[in-house]
Amino acid sequence: MRFSPRQLGLASLFVILALALPSQLVIAKKKEQQTSLAAQMDDRKRALHALNRLTFGPRPGDVEHVMSVGVEKWIELQLHPDKIDDSALAVRLSPLRTLRMSTHELVANFPPPQVIKAVETGKQPLPSDPVKRAVYEDQMEPIQEKQSRKQQARSDSADAENADKTRQDKDNDDELARRREDRLYADLKAQDLLDLPPDQRMKEILKMSPADRRALTATMKGVKRDELLEGMTPQQRETMMALNNPQQPVAAELVQGKLLRATYSEHQLEEVMTDFWFNHFNVFIGKGADRYLISSYERDVIRPRAMGKFEDLLVATAQSPAMLFYLDNWLSLGPNSDIANGVPKNPNRYWRRRFPTKNAPVKQAKGKRSGLNENYGRELMELHTLGVNGGYTQKDVTEVARVLTGWTLKQPRQGGGFTFEARMHEPGDKLVLRHRIKPNGEKEALEVLHILAHHPSTARFISLKLATRFVSDNPPPALVDRMAQTFLKKDGDIREVLKTMLRSPEFWSPDAYRAKVKTPLEYVVSALRISGADVTDAMPIARTLQQMGMPPYGMQPPTGYSMKAEAWVNSSALLGRMNFGVALTAGKLKGVQVDTERMLETNNSANNAVQSLAWLENTWLGGDISMQTHDLIAAQLQDPTMKPTRRTLDDPAHAPNVGVIAGLILGSPEFQRR
Repeated sequence: MRFSPRQLGLASLFVILALALPSQLVIAKKKEQQTSLAAQMDDRKRALHALNRLTFGPRPGDVEHVMSVGVEKWIELQLHPDKIDDSALAVRLSPLRTLRMSTHELVANFPPPQVIKAVETGKQPLPSDPVKRAVYEDQMEPIQEKQSRKQQARSDSADAENADKTRQDKDNDDELARRREDRLYADLKAQDLLDLPPDQRMKEILKMSPADRRALTATMKGVKRDELLEGMTPQQRETMMALNNPQQPVAAELVQGKLLRATYSEHQLEEVMTDFWFNHFNVFIGKGADRYLISSYERDVIRPRAMGKFEDLLVATAQSPAMLFYLDNWLSLGPNSDIANGVPKNPNRYWRRRFPTKNAPVKQAKGKRSGLNENYGRELMELHTLGVNGGYTQKDVTEVARVLTGWTLKQPRQGGGFTFEARMHEPGDKLVLRHRIKPNGEKEALEVLHILAHHPSTARFISLKLATRFVSDNPPPALVDRMAQTFLKKDGDIREVLKTMLRSPEFWSPDAYRAKVKTPLEYVVSALRISGADVTDAMPIARTLQQMGMPPYGMQPPTGYSMKAEAWVNSSALLGRMNFGVALTAGKLKGVQVDTERMLETNNSANNAVQSLAWLENTWLGGDISMQTHDLIAAQLQDPTMKPTRRTLDDPAHAPNVGVIAGLILGSPEFQRR
């Protein structure tokens, strides 16, 4: 939707208010506390505060539900998600087959380039299943075509230079003509396909040659692509995406699964904690094999341990193929290991031929194991456990890297898992944080991880990050200290640390109420939840997050996304949020339906703009709206430039444009905070 000049002015004022809101809240809270020395949240605010902090945002009716159950009882249930039915989410996730596949299955069904090359060179057979075979053939076709052109060029190399140039020009012209003909054929074929039922449409596509299928998928974009996919089963839609790019369905369904879980799961605290720990142990989806490894990483490593023992989570992430590949520990080679020194697996076999000099080092190919890699050792201490000021030295980083040599992978690009390779492991004693680690193979790293998981600096660093996520950008030191003490006393039990925080006066302090700015993910999902949105295609939401600078799984550095306001509060970002809010409630976001008018009709406020605004302020903002924001939105009720009818929003002769009013509420400074 396009803003009128007046609406653009409103957006700018909203940005100014949002940027100024933190100081305004501090002043207001000080006045409130001066009025009552024992200022505390009332029951309704307690329920809303719990929902804002422990979920991705309340839905209509959630505050009343939490109040009826009791805030403490509701929190206890969220801490034990196994007691909460989440079957409705399972129905929404059921079409996303890749979320349930192992990494081996993902690689087999949606082959990466390495697998395609292995099949093309005859090292692996083509699948017998016709659907899988089509995916492989379509990816092999351009490789074979390129090789054919190279062979033709070599056979013509003896011709004269002028003849070559003439032939090259003719070949280029022929290639352009062929491409035009292919596009024309593809357009005609596509129109014929659209007239067929979905099942027959898919059968006809599979009968086509690889070249024709590639021409078809290349031309089917936007509306045409949607028409081609309409009515197809989830598996057929996956196949169509895979014919164009086999990696696309894996990444697309992973992102959709995350957004659907955040929006619809009843296990909200578990989802918040899964997001927290994934961000803490960040892995970037854009790095090679991690495109296939992250599905299992989040599903099998992070989520099951999100509220368990920290050491269990630490070990699981350290051994996960996703982390080993992301931070290159799978390539780390001990300088004095058997492999580095050319010692063969079987000294009595091929010794003279393969290793003419016993101690000659083995030359390593580019991108292969070439020496000690400190990436993971450094991030393990700086980002995962002790923190940057946790008391470790560069010497400790090197020693931890030596300990972790041999923790590697079996064919990661083919879906292989963790393994310990003793011949890569650095021999001898190591000294980590003044602890002597005696030679013990794979168990050396487990010993170091145990030391790190129980270190006081780790207890404080993890407690600080949790308090920053759930309490404030600068959490009270006394609270962090108590959480750290619980961490140490309870053997790193994450659930117990959360309980200490959730039972603290600091968490429930009026200073904490709406004191956190939402990240783009929190903002977008909270808007979907409060509006009761029905998401049938989450990819437009993912593209919105991309534009907002927070694509799911898309943080390249291991630091993860910031949880603090300073990273997200700026004029461009806040205008983007307002645009999203208005697009969402105006029905401009493809794949997402919001029926705000029906919601208001059930509350007898749909036919009156002033009543609609009041209902939305109370329901979507819990009544927490500043006079400035209210007045700015109320002024829009008089705006005659609203399209398409060019009427005022509160014209009694017409129903008010509830979608725009709701969008302005979502774009308000108050909705930016939780």
